[in-house]
Amino acid sequence: MSTSTLARLEALASNLWWSWDADAAALWPRIDAYRWKRSRHNPVAFLADLEPATLSDVEADTKLAADVAACHERFLSYLDAANTWCTRSCPDLRGRRLAYLSMEFGLHESLRLYSGGLGVLAGDHLRSASDLGLPLVAVGLIYREGYFRQVIDGADQVAAYPQADYERLPLTKVVGSDGEPIEIVVPMEMRRVVARVWRLDVGRVPLYLLDTDLPQNREEDRDLTRHLYGGDHFTRVKQEVLLGLGGVRLLSALGIHPDVVHLNEGHCAFAPLQMAVDRMAHGESWTTALAAVRRKCVFTTHTPVPAGHDRFSWDLVDNVLGPWRNDVGLPPGAFMDLGRVDPGDWDEPLCMTVLALRASALANGVSSLHGEVSREMWHAMWPTRDVDDVPIGHVTNGVHPIFWMAEPARALFDARVPGWREAVWDPEVWEAALSIPDAALWELRNTLRQRLVDAVAERTGTQLDPTALTIGFARRFAPYKRGDLIFSDPERLLALLERGAQIVYSGKAHPKDRLGQEIVRRVVEWSDHRDFRGRVVFVPDYDMVVGRLITSGSDVWLNNPRRPREASGTSGQKVCFNGGLNLSILDGWWPEGFDGTNGWALGDTREWTDIPAQDAFDSTSLYDILEGEIWSTWSKRNRRGHPTKWLHAVRRCIATCAPKFSSHRMVRDYALQYYSRLLRPSNVTSAESHAPASPA
Repeated sequence: MSTSTLARLEALASNLWWSWDADAAALWPRIDAYRWKRSRHNPVAFLADLEPATLSDVEADTKLAADVAACHERFLSYLDAANTWCTRSCPDLRGRRLAYLSMEFGLHESLRLYSGGLGVLAGDHLRSASDLGLPLVAVGLIYREGYFRQVIDGADQVAAYPQADYERLPLTKVVGSDGEPIEIVVPMEMRRVVARVWRLDVGRVPLYLLDTDLPQNREEDRDLTRHLYGGDHFTRVKQEVLLGLGGVRLLSALGIHPDVVHLNEGHCAFAPLQMAVDRMAHGESWTTALAAVRRKCVFTTHTPVPAGHDRFSWDLVDNVLGPWRNDVGLPPGAFMDLGRVDPGDWDEPLCMTVLALRASALANGVSSLHGEVSREMWHAMWPTRDVDDVPIGHVTNGVHPIFWMAEPARALFDARVPGWREAVWDPEVWEAALSIPDAALWELRNTLRQRLVDAVAERTGTQLDPTALTIGFARRFAPYKRGDLIFSDPERLLALLERGAQIVYSGKAHPKDRLGQEIVRRVVEWSDHRDFRGRVVFVPDYDMVVGRLITSGSDVWLNNPRRPREASGTSGQKVCFNGGLNLSILDGWWPEGFDGTNGWALGDTREWTDIPAQDAFDSTSLYDILEGEIWSTWSKRNRRGHPTKWLHAVRRCIATCAPKFSSHRMVRDYALQYYSRLLRPSNVTSAESHAPASPA
């Protein structure tokens, strides 16, 4: 292989841009499909493992070399582009710097830096920020063993933790001007924990990741960046200290002084403490410094259940942060009271969400309904306001349209929906989807369903029917998501399956979530039951590859959490971009998407207190809709074999949901309504007035 071709491939492999560019993503399997699959779609490891004979073959393939050169040229043009949406439409952000902190990032299946929806949302945020040209830098933690790989032993979930080799990932070690690795020192307990820094490029966005798995650290401190969500409360608070204090110290070491800091969930809430202490070093008082920091921070909460918010006791926080607090001259309780709804209540633990709300000028939930739930949940922090006037807004989550869209869907929209790539958020652009012919849309659905059926057969040995109505359910197996609800009446389900339906399942339960693991076990057992075998299948080791296959290949996406416990949910949004339809509880994003013509709504909107009664009501609703409207709409065909009424609903889903639920629209909302607002002097005082009072 010529040096120039290899260098171009290595440049493409070093930036995740390739993962959402169809032509670049197609290069790797063209070189060696077997090794590409074996590498788990990791181009750095893939290139390192290519055999000399394969390299010679590539060198002789002039067409492939030309395609590599074309992709590389487009990649360079993408990085260098000065005319982006942000430069055209966000003058407030010109010359500014935005920082985005998150505990997890779901960027690609080869990088196990995420566990579920929070991380995938953060990954989509970075991809869209890159595409739109926002001046954003991201900070997180790297994990040597990441989130677990799932193995099904019999019917039980087993957690495996393979170790990542950072040298075989698209990571670069960040070094200083002296060529030595940059090291960040973070105070914890009575000692200093050292962290090195890795950089991962996501298009135009650099993501910096802190790593404490270093020989100079204690074993317990090295563990902080080995597992994601794998430890006890003591480990968790130290991980959040590392992210918050360490993230701010990292940015300072790099010479980055952000104008806006976006805290993605409460895990990041210690960051404003470090920002305030940094200002104190220049002579400001604690109160003045906190007020100045607050005017720079945006906080996004993702948790609609009180028990889901991290809370840490006085003993825990004082043990970890007390020595640092004393060193900077703050009194006992200074940090704790910032995280208490009732400052001064010594029995109340520090809540990371409360701390983030007190330290941020602007805050939001991740759907309209979640905004309502959050205002009610945290009303006590603004006791003189009406609930509706609690200053927690909402920015509904979205998904990266190109990354989650299967290539056949991209090709169809390129041909039938002109301009969708340039303005995916524009409803007028997507009106063209209403004119997509039945034949073209049905061909898309058959292609994607067949692709899913083939993948299921390869992964599980189960041969599904490529013509059957395919229902998908793939997500984290938390108990409130009720992964086994559809099995509550096996006889009714069997009758539906015998008419020509099938279900594809995938998902993980947290290793410490025994109830969630029990649901996984029941679903696996049902899939192996003699009446359901070959009609219900569980695909093990849920990851982003499986997620893309099931969301694109399913005709119906099933979502049945207990309302209102789903803050947003984004899996069903991915279905909309691939011509599928949602059958969902009116929770999370679906109340904003459902209009009666573009899918189906389960259950009702009552505030249930009787959980068994709610489950029974929702399961009856589920069966009634599946047996009635869904089956009749699916099975009625015209002379060409097209389900015309079904395809009409698909067109309606695309036209109504695609412009609303992309991460491009989401990031635009943050840029225009949150980031820009804090950067306009006339709005700073207004935003500050909405913050809850800080303790003295």
